[in-house]
Amino acid sequence: MARTKNKAILIGRVGKQPEMRFLANGTAFTKFSLATDRNYQKDGEWVNDTDWHNVECWGALAERVNERVPKGVMVYVEGRIQYDSWVDNDGVKHYMTKIVANDVTALEKVEVQQEADEEEQLEIPIMAPA
Repeated sequence: MARTKNKAILIGRVGKQPEMRFLANGTAFTKFSLATDRNYQKDGEWVNDTDWHNVECWGALAERVNERVPKGVMVYVEGRIQYDSWVDNDGVKHYMTKIVANDVTALEKVEVQQEADEEEQLEIPIMAPA
């Protein structure tokens, strides 16, 4: 049997503050958008386009991302590409592509609120447990 692989690696900036929710069974999941840039030449001019990616994390990783990854921070995301489709109440079929992350790591210093309400600059890896 042929071996297959579905792996995505992205480095970009968090475009929207991560939003955490819970399933009925208590499982946490967090969603956020990630911006990556593409540069190319068009008619002799350099053009910069931004691609927006939907990222989803589950369980303990979802909780850590929600607590420690603010909008605007540069992150490394590793996971798999997943395609979802659904039909709305009007019978219209919708499609969405997302990255289901198994690793999210902050690549720059992140401000974190300490219990004493003091702010401190820390570099926080958000890696999933091995």
